[in-house]
Amino acid sequence: MPVKIRLQRHGKKGQPFYHIVIADGRAPRDGKFIEKIGTYNPITQPASIDVEVDKAVKWLRNGAQPTDTVKAILSYTGVLYKKHLLIGVEKGAFDEAEAERRFNVWKAEKEDRIHKAKSNIEEKKRNARKEAMASEAKVNEERAQEILKRKAAELEAKAKEARKAAGEEEATEETPAEETTGEE
Repeated sequence: MPVKIRLQRHGKKGQPFYHIVIADGRAPRDGKFIEKIGTYNPITQPASIDVEVDKAVKWLRNGAQPTDTVKAILSYTGVLYKKHLLIGVEKGAFDEAEAERRFNVWKAEKEDRIHKAKSNIEEKKRNARKEAMASEAKVNEERAQEILKRKAAELEAKAKEARKAAGEEEATEETPAEETTGEE
């Protein structure tokens, strides 16, 4: 059976963390492996990947077959590009120094894109927090206005009741007096 480059799951339930390993194709997923060449954490934004590029290229050139997910990870980290450049060196298209220079340029551009993606994610989080705080402040202001209106209505009702009660007392006191004045 061919040697596989695959993920070995670690971490707890709902929080996966993977080791990128070289293993015999017949070995179980989390079982025996030949060599660990990196880690992959899909929980972080963007996913954090740490791969030993030279070891991965060596295993790929010796015939190790990556799984689909690992192939995507290796492509993302530039391992497949470096393998491609080394094949170009073997064919005589350019020398090893040129291949290393091209890989370093690609790697610098990739790191810039990753940094921009991280800053965009952080900016979106900050904006979402600001919007949430603004909407919460608006809701709190509306609640405060409603409470003030209710309290004003209660005070108005109490004042009316007090005026009504005072008016009835005055009316009861004034009516006998008026009746007496009318009798005379």
